[in-house]
Amino acid sequence: MLKKCVGDPTSIVPLESVAMKDSLTYEDVSDDILDRQVRRFRNKEVPLTKVLWRNQS
Repeated sequence: MLKKCVGDPTSIVPLESVAMKDSLTYEDVSDDILDRQVRRFRNKEVPLTKVLWRNQS
């Protein structure tokens, strides 16, 4: 079942903080790795990494 999405205005990234190139692309640069874990399922393992990006809060 789908639920209605309620937006959070505090999570919006201001456009002034993102440096855009003429081709409308920007470079993602990682600042720090916050957390790592491995999800174990029945027959496989999936590594997960939580990254803090420089252009996003």
